[in-house]
Amino acid sequence: MPYANIDGVNLYYEEYGAGPTVMLTPGGRVDHNGLRPMAALLSTHCRVIIHDRRNCGKSDVVIGGELSEQHLWAEEMAALLEYLGAAPAYLAGGSAGSRTSLTVAVRHPEVVKGVFVWEVSGGPRSAELMSPGYYGQYIEAAERGGMAAVAATEFFEQRIRDNADNRERILAMDPEEFCSVMHRWRDQFSQPNPVGDLTEEQLESITCPVLAFEGNTPDDVHHKSAAENVKRLVHNAELLPSAWTHAEWAVIGQHDNTFPGIAATNRYHMKSTFYAARLLEFIARVESLQTSAAA
Repeated sequence: MPYANIDGVNLYYEEYGAGPTVMLTPGGRVDHNGLRPMAALLSTHCRVIIHDRRNCGKSDVVIGGELSEQHLWAEEMAALLEYLGAAPAYLAGGSAGSRTSLTVAVRHPEVVKGVFVWEVSGGPRSAELMSPGYYGQYIEAAERGGMAAVAATEFFEQRIRDNADNRERILAMDPEEFCSVMHRWRDQFSQPNPVGDLTEEQLESITCPVLAFEGNTPDDVHHKSAAENVKRLVHNAELLPSAWTHAEWAVIGQHDNTFPGIAATNRYHMKSTFYAARLLEFIARVESLQTSAAA
């Protein structure tokens, strides 16, 4: 299986096709599998990279570092693009994938040609709703039963099934240090910023073209104000309405994992077909503008 060691963290990745490079990133701490249908559609025109971020999928579980988890994901994504000789690239993703893609554009503009994001997470209650699932439940597990209890949670059990070496990494951690890092990540995640833990100043620093789709109000995790903040603060940003009515959204689901009410194949097809087509249009437009500017 293809792994890249990025600053001591083994990241699982796959790549397909040829052409302008696109890196796709899913929401939450979901693995890369939900983006396979979109990658397949794009790969006839593009070089497509999908990967598991640290603490996701088949990659290493590493709970540490001074940066927020979102900013660590961005640092490692930028380094992975450099490692693969794939920079500069188009970054595309939903929810956490949108936050990470925008963070790469802030921290490493040299590796980004354009950003295409949907279900941008943020707004007045987004962090409040998400932080217990991201961090709080695992802090409680460690306080209750140490790292063995953390390893026994559904999420970390799956990380161990995906990558057997993660068991030793998790059990070797000091519970107090684990809780300290998770508390810090939760605090950074919960700041009242326009998008995730990106400040207004950071968003204003983005210079590449950005296309953002609104979340589907009244979805408070992906409140439309987050995408509106991208449009307001990023100089070269375009904002489009959500592709789905609220009734459709309630069925399709907000993340790239399993939701009841619609077959997975149909759900992935609906989302993947729509966003792949719009992303290819976005790439063609940016490539044309860059070619004209260079002439």
